[in-house]
Amino acid sequence: MIEKIRRKYYLDKLLSYKDKDIIKVVTGLRRSGKSTLLQMFRDNLSKEEVSNKQIQFYNFELPENFLNKSWDKLYFEIKEKLQPNKMNYIFLDEIQNIADFEKLVDGLYATENTDIYITGSNANLLSSELATLLSGRYIEISILPFSFSEYLQGRNIDISNKYLNYEALFFEYVNETSLPKGIDLRENGYDKIYEYLDALYATIIEKDITQRHKIYDKRAFGNLVKFLANNIGNKVSPSSISKALKADNQNIHHNTIEKFIEYLVESFVFYRVNRFDIKGKKQLATLEKYYIVDVGLLNVL
Repeated sequence: MIEKIRRKYYLDKLLSYKDKDIIKVVTGLRRSGKSTLLQMFRDNLSKEEVSNKQIQFYNFELPENFLNKSWDKLYFEIKEKLQPNKMNYIFLDEIQNIADFEKLVDGLYATENTDIYITGSNANLLSSELATLLSGRYIEISILPFSFSEYLQGRNIDISNKYLNYEALFFEYVNETSLPKGIDLRENGYDKIYEYLDALYATIIEKDITQRHKIYDKRAFGNLVKFLANNIGNKVSPSSISKALKADNQNIHHNTIEKFIEYLVESFVFYRVNRFDIKGKKQLATLEKYYIVDVGLLNVL
């Protein structure tokens, strides 16, 4: 197993907001390193001699942390453990698994001596009532998979070696995966990386998208994903995609395509780049470009 890579950019950003009266919201693709980032921040607190009693960490992917627990039960459970006259650090990992989570966050924010950090794998986290309740009281830190530099660090590559074949290494970075777990799996062979990416993609599509949004035509949704993946960096619109798919005997209405794309962007599978009118100095609403979060995912589509 690789050592934790100190993701300086993200960690420094979190540290800059430590003890500030603002909620820290870390978003990003599943398994992109959000939980690890919070653990690193927690380790940093320990170095500053913050006692364990001042730290509460909840991972809401674990059933024991969310089954049979309403937001108000969690609120009073957390509040009961707060240390008086000291700053208390509250970490709520994958909080979207809690019904009415925004009420929990709002209640904790209103409680004295709390410094709150939350993570979520869906951008809808901030388009919900949470954004309305906490308008102006939160900062979003959007985390991506490993950069090429972090990837090299994870593989313990000596970049001082002047004979290093960066082209070959970059090829491996792009064609395998930039997700942190991928480096762990390299020694087991590419098949293991493929299996991991396949399972991760299935989880994202099933749990975060098709179940959440009640998509019953999974074939149509899958065809759209493949189309976007095959047209990375090209200007597209829901109408142009609908026409292209129709020419291939796949009839999907452009309104449906628009919704499907939004779900993929919300789940951080794809990132949208809008066109910009330089003269008018404004973004244009049509013909965007889309980029997949990890090129390695193309191998499992």
